[in-house]
Amino acid sequence: MKKKLSKSEAKKEIEVFFSKLENKTPKDIKKIKKLSASCKIPLKDKRKLFCKKCLSVYNSPKIKIKDNIKRVECENCKYITRYKIK
Repeated sequence: MKKKLSKSEAKKEIEVFFSKLENKTPKDIKKIKKLSASCKIPLKDKRKLFCKKCLSVYNSPKIKIKDNIKRVECENCKYITRYKIK
């Protein structure tokens, strides 16, 4: 039987996960996303550290900036994510 984490414990676990993000698999990222969703913890800017489609960590993505829009291309699946620059 799994033990349910409290919101503060889940927050700490998410912070530890994102402090050491290199060499993480898409499976690990999926678990953290599920944990944050179940505890209603927003990832905010941390969600921009991995691909939205294949969940791989951005190591050296292609980045283009034009008209206050940042385009990040995943090196794994070639998916392009667009963000507004504030």
